[in-house]
Amino acid sequence: MSVIEMFRLLRVSTTNFLQAITFLLVIILGQNVLAQNISDAPDDGVTPADWAYSVAPPSPDINTVFDLPGSAGPFTYGQIRNAFAPADWYPDDHPTMPDIVANGRYPDVWACALCHYPNGKGRPENAGIAGLPKDYFIQQIRDFQNNMRKSAQPRKFNTSLMVTIAQGMTDQQIEEAAEYYGSMPWTPWVRVVETDEVPKSRFVVGMYVPIEGEGAGMEPLGMRIMETPEDVERAEIMRDPTAGFIAYAPIGSVAKGQELVTNGGGKTIQCGVCHGADLMGLGYVPGIAGRSPSYTVRQLYDIKMGSRRGTSTNLMQPVVTGLEVEDMINIAAYLASMDIEN
Repeated sequence: MSVIEMFRLLRVSTTNFLQAITFLLVIILGQNVLAQNISDAPDDGVTPADWAYSVAPPSPDINTVFDLPGSAGPFTYGQIRNAFAPADWYPDDHPTMPDIVANGRYPDVWACALCHYPNGKGRPENAGIAGLPKDYFIQQIRDFQNNMRKSAQPRKFNTSLMVTIAQGMTDQQIEEAAEYYGSMPWTPWVRVVETDEVPKSRFVVGMYVPIEGEGAGMEPLGMRIMETPEDVERAEIMRDPTAGFIAYAPIGSVAKGQELVTNGGGKTIQCGVCHGADLMGLGYVPGIAGRSPSYTVRQLYDIKMGSRRGTSTNLMQPVVTGLEVEDMINIAAYLASMDIEN
């Protein structure tokens, strides 16, 4: 049963509508059984472990109130997580949202702003979609509609959710969302730090969250990227669209990635051939500089495994064929570390 089908089973009235939405989000985004220590995840260097796909502890009461300095708040936790009208903390920081972005369409189409934020920055468990070429954006929605974009990790629930959402969107809504997010230039908000040790963490809503109190400490990073909030409460609880992330990457990965990206390293094709010399995109082809390394690794691996298909994806097959997971990590670390200017 899909998460949307689960929602349909909730026969709600207007008065308990918000509670039902939040209940579903807690089911999906706060699954205790999926919470785990990172040390439990396999790290064999052959397949991306849970760090790239991530899967989820209990949430605050929906009536708990939160606020951010200079924002349009305060908002309750229920308002922040409302799938059909999520809180917009900083409405002056972005253009006027189309209705599909701000509110979605009940019951199948969640508001784009819930997961990808009003500014399109997204989070490690999904995608940053600001600044994507309009035609590319539209094609990706079409690929989701046609079951051409899936995940190589069965537990990556929000990929299946995105399929359902895409299939519920009209042509006009797709066009409006593409125009809206494409109108905002991409700016990085991930800080790459090379290290061999990281805070012990658990997965919460698809991202690493450092363990506090009992169980806290350090552990080896291994061959993975650990993308975690700069400020956990702002990013995870309040879903602050200005709260960025730290990406811990293996020592030496940025330099190795630079060689692969710029010269191919004897394993792949120079990224700039298609993505532009500055890797900020070229026509229909999207920019890849300064974006989430977790997302980048997932897409490279999904394409190699054949889980992500489609017209444009076919062009990437010869690019990823010779890449091992370590190569993907190195490429993602370098791309995320790029200091881009718009």
